[in-house]
Amino acid sequence: MAYSLDHLLVIGISSRALFDLEAEDEIFREQGLDAFRSHQLRNENKVLNPGAGFALVKALLKLNALVPEQRMVEVVVMSRNSSETSLRIFNSIEHYGLDISRAALTGGAPLSPYLKAFNVSLFLSLHEDDVQAAINSGVASAMLYPMPPNAADMEQIRIAFDGDAVIFSDESERIYQQHGVEAFEQHERENAKKPLPEGPFARLLVALSYLQNQFKTPDGRAFPIRTALVTARSSPAHERVIRTLRAWNIAIDETFFMGGVNKSEVLAAFKPHMFFDDQHGHCIKASDFVPTGRVPIRQTQQKQQEQQ
Repeated sequence: MAYSLDHLLVIGISSRALFDLEAEDEIFREQGLDAFRSHQLRNENKVLNPGAGFALVKALLKLNALVPEQRMVEVVVMSRNSSETSLRIFNSIEHYGLDISRAALTGGAPLSPYLKAFNVSLFLSLHEDDVQAAINSGVASAMLYPMPPNAADMEQIRIAFDGDAVIFSDESERIYQQHGVEAFEQHERENAKKPLPEGPFARLLVALSYLQNQFKTPDGRAFPIRTALVTARSSPAHERVIRTLRAWNIAIDETFFMGGVNKSEVLAAFKPHMFFDDQHGHCIKASDFVPTGRVPIRQTQQKQQEQQ
């Protein structure tokens, strides 16, 4: 009987995001494919250190152990490596006891065409072109920053999101960027009761909310997943966010309307396994404290053609 990924939260993660392969990537860039291949074959029994997305993957996979009769999460390693050079990756997966059995190894070809074939809900990578292509195809995706030196390893799965251009569309963000804060606030006042359009991570948030509901305790607490919205919005732009989440029937556990205040201290206190934001400035500051992924803006088909 064929195995279906249709009703699972599927995380696609590149080998460089799962493990620390920066030295190997440098060999590839500076010395070429043959040198990289030789290095990987010589070191295929040497375990790789965890990478920027390791903690999130490890945490999410624990959900399967909590309810053995109902698998909830699947992780697919998606790599531009060939099968010949990938044995070190599989050996490292086995060493850390990660419940990962599926992989897409494209031998240098782009990964994005295979995301929907594996029903990927979230794609994590250090390769900007793959992340942008994934976002353009409608898959939630983020380019990860290097791990902070003292990242917390929480038992509870914790994920934090920015709002505009991540959970919600970039419609309001564009107004702010083009016309300033007063125009943005006026637009949000006028549309306060109109739900915001979905952004690239809206469906992922819905999936996480569904998983939370599977673990709710009698007092209403959702363990072992906790979510946070950390947004630069403040009053009067808060109302539309609250009404939108209500319309989507989603309850985020913790919400912070920062009003332009640096997000880093709040994130350091929340201790997420991953924080997703669309702005490099926010991401670079946050990445000193917590694992961070940048969500690129989806490009129109016309813009994609112009860049080709």
